Amino acid sequence: MDGIEARKRYHIDLCLDLGDEAEFRGKTTWFEHVELVHNALPELDLDEVSLEAELLGRRFSYPLLIEGMTGGTEKAYDVNRSLAEAADRLNIPMEVGSERAGIENRELAGTYRVAREASPKLFLIGNISGVQLAREGVGYAEKAVEMIEADALAIHLNCLQELVQPEGTPFFRGVLEAIRRASERLSVPLLVKEVGNGISREVAEKLAEAGVKAIDVAGAGGTNWTRIELERARGIDPEKAGLAELFSEWGIPTAASIIEASSVEGVEVIASGGIRNGLQIAKAIALGARFAGVAKPLLKPALRGSGEVERLLKRLALELRAAMFLTGSRNIGDLRRCGYVLTGPLLEWAKQRGGGSSSRIRM
Repeated sequence: MDGIEARKRYHIDLCLDLGDEAEFRGKTTWFEHVELVHNALPELDLDEVSLEAELLGRRFSYPLLIEGMTGGTEKAYDVNRSLAEAADRLNIPMEVGSERAGIENRELAGTYRVAREASPKLFLIGNISGVQLAREGVGYAEKAVEMIEADALAIHLNCLQELVQPEGTPFFRGVLEAIRRASERLSVPLLVKEVGNGISREVAEKLAEAGVKAIDVAGAGGTNWTRIELERARGIDPEKAGLAELFSEWGIPTAASIIEASSVEGVEVIASGGIRNGLQIAKAIALGARFAGVAKPLLKPALRGSGEVERLLKRLALELRAAMFLTGSRNIGDLRRCGYVLTGPLLEWAKQRGGGSSSRIRM
């Protein structure tokens, strides 16, 4: 097992072993500081509520994205197959984990390609890092698209993870220009995502100007890759472990990052980072997101089979439908216009950062 493959396997095992301990300790998503305004007269029946939503030019049954989790190790084969089968049946998009391992070792490509083999019509999103894109060029991105016949490509930005990872490469000079070139040359739309630390308005503006079609905020409050890398670094690299400990609470909470990114015109916002129920999804969409992404809660179900994945996603959909009914939202467009109130630190953040493009924010 080579270095990348071993790391991918270790990441899966750590996420499973740590459980909720893999999430932020003190910092949360801040969804608890968003209150949707109750509508006592919704004037619709529950079965009239439609969860259909569009992303990157395609219409889906639910505003749910299965986030990229894994690939490049034998265990990932079963995970990606289960996720793809469930996504196909529910008509929702899916993203694979970072494809570097499959590009650099063709024997591992099947752990990603299994998703396409499970469903030829699945809307499948590829995934590479901004560091690799800047270092290897657009041809690298084209290989990622070709490997899984991707319908879109995600470029992930993980500067903190690279900083604290024992074998990390925190070399981000030229990443924005590489993204710009890729958006011009690739035959599929480009989305850019964080991995748990959020995306600010300023970064979202740069990405929109570079031609990026969607931004996945992946904010703080969910799986904490800094803590995961801290566990890996213990006893191996004390300096990196100390750095990871210091910055283990770093990042923009998911709710704040949605407000930041959705204030930028021309990009579709995906909310991810600690999404654990349908009410949070409703709040994310009310704040300006178009879709919500889920990752870690699907990992254990995926190891048990696609049926378990489907059951969890249907539960999220039911909870979302209930929140829409209670706000009088007949469809996702209505939900994006529903009233809400911000409280606590999220309200303070919105005030200081000029957050919110709508009078629905109660200052």
